[in-house]
Amino acid sequence: MNQSFTSLGIYSGLGFGLFLALLGAFVWRIDLINQRRKVRNKKFKSVFEELQDANFRSEQLNAELAREVEQRRLASTVFEAASEGIVILDPTYKMLTVNQAFSRISGYAVAELVGRRVDELACSRDARRHFPIIQASLAEHDSWLGELVETRKNGELYPQWLQLKVVRDDAAQVSHIVAFITDLSARRIVEARVRHLTHFDELTGLANRLLFKERLEEANQRVRQGTSRNLALLHIDLDRFKLLNDSLGPELADQVLQKIAERLTKALPEADTISRLSSDEFAVLFDAYGSLTSLARVATRLMGKLSRPIVVDGHELVVSASMGISLLPDGARDIAQLVSQANKAMQQAKHMGGGTFQFFSHSLQHSTLERLQLETQLRKAIRERKLSVFYQPKLCLKTGRLDAAEALVRWDHPELGSVSPSDFIALAEETGLIVLIGEFVLREACRQAAQWQQSGLAPIRVSVNLSGHQLRQGNLVSLVRQVLEDTGLAPHCLELEITESQLLENVDYVIATFQQLHELGVKLAIDDFGTGYSSLSYLKRFAVDYVKIDQTFIRGVGTCVEDDAITKAIIAMAHSLELKVVAEGVENEVQLAFLKEHQCDEVQGYLISSPTNAQAMADLLRAGVAIW
Repeated sequence: MNQSFTSLGIYSGLGFGLFLALLGAFVWRIDLINQRRKVRNKKFKSVFEELQDANFRSEQLNAELAREVEQRRLASTVFEAASEGIVILDPTYKMLTVNQAFSRISGYAVAELVGRRVDELACSRDARRHFPIIQASLAEHDSWLGELVETRKNGELYPQWLQLKVVRDDAAQVSHIVAFITDLSARRIVEARVRHLTHFDELTGLANRLLFKERLEEANQRVRQGTSRNLALLHIDLDRFKLLNDSLGPELADQVLQKIAERLTKALPEADTISRLSSDEFAVLFDAYGSLTSLARVATRLMGKLSRPIVVDGHELVVSASMGISLLPDGARDIAQLVSQANKAMQQAKHMGGGTFQFFSHSLQHSTLERLQLETQLRKAIRERKLSVFYQPKLCLKTGRLDAAEALVRWDHPELGSVSPSDFIALAEETGLIVLIGEFVLREACRQAAQWQQSGLAPIRVSVNLSGHQLRQGNLVSLVRQVLEDTGLAPHCLELEITESQLLENVDYVIATFQQLHELGVKLAIDDFGTGYSSLSYLKRFAVDYVKIDQTFIRGVGTCVEDDAITKAIIAMAHSLELKVVAEGVENEVQLAFLKEHQCDEVQGYLISSPTNAQAMADLLRAGVAIW
């Protein structure tokens, strides 16, 4: 029995050991499986991460591809929509693609250009002549630019601005050449127009004052060098033209001036230069006249031609003229004296009732006394505050409200009546009295503008004209500062105007003065803009806020293509420099509509209102809108 239990214990011990062995093997197996599972999980995780990375890269690639497609679409749109011609060339100068703008410029269809070398086409005739220079520049600088005169398909020549740019690949080899072509035809027309206006009167087509001075100086040089014997100057002034202008209005008066200019041209074919000096003043230059008798015959013939009736808009008018004649060297010693003597002779003809001519003689010197008397009376008028200030409103085209006014001096003489500014302003400039007048207008305009505000009217900008004399005084900034303090007017409510020609008298000094005024807060404007062509390049150097387009350009807008182009160009240029534009001399609805359409900022002229006294101006401001 005991043996049986012993055997059973042995067997039980063996069974437990076997169990433990089996259990250990099982655990080892489980552990092995877990290890393999971990390896598989690790591999799976690695594969999963690789798949995620691949998916991310795929998404990035798709995004980049989408951006590239969008950029190409945008580039294609810009390429075709560009206003200048664009041509893509290969290194052999074969055209790979051209845009529609170049097709329009050249007159060739796109299909006629693509695949052909530049030098095969007639439209690149001038470029072929410059080809060696162009190639050398591209090789050395990777670019070339210049002006060419090329040929359209129809044979028409046109000025072209060409810019070439080399494109290189990663190996620094030339892959493409890009050409940018600008048609300069319209620009040249505008430039020629501006050059013409620099030397010729817009209304009559006669030489203007500037060209006349140049011709006079050239003739004087010929006399001094002995190539010409003498000069004769005829100074012609229309009689009572101001009355005619006031009666008929500016448009019909302009037609009269045009007919007078036409008669002068036809009546004096032998004249060297016929010029319109101002509104109703003309001058004729004879280089080498025959004799006094021949000059008298010419003057008599001319007076007869001018006195014939003129029909304008159904009105038959008789316009007479007063003429003064001076001679060099028989009478005057130099050009200045020649001009002065002709003017004195003309004034004498006027004193005789007009409609006649006078040769200068020393007996006319007493006319100088008359000018001295007028100067004395003007000084007295300034001292006794007999001058007055009128205001011509400016209309803001954006709001339709009057937001500014130009201050203009007037003189009502107790004996002579209303003296034209053209008469006494010139005298004031000559004598220096313009400085006193300028200060008077500045103080009165600022005082009045402040008073309007105190009476409850909305603040407006009041503009005052500056003369060259005032600029040269050297105390303009301190004067303006003092006047603003005295009157209490805010600086931004004052605008100072200076003509384009005055800007060029001393550019650096004017720039410095304008900068100080700008820092003071005063608004600045360039008057008669567009008449001084050479000053365009200086425009961005002046701290100005406004440009005023001269009325010679405004007169033809809406009816004259050239005036339209010049006016639009000035507006666009000014706006690109963040300047506002004022158009002066607006006299009809056609002009106003054109200026509105092309986003001119402000207008002034007889369509809006003639210059008025302070009370009438206040009434206009109180009404809140322009009345015309």
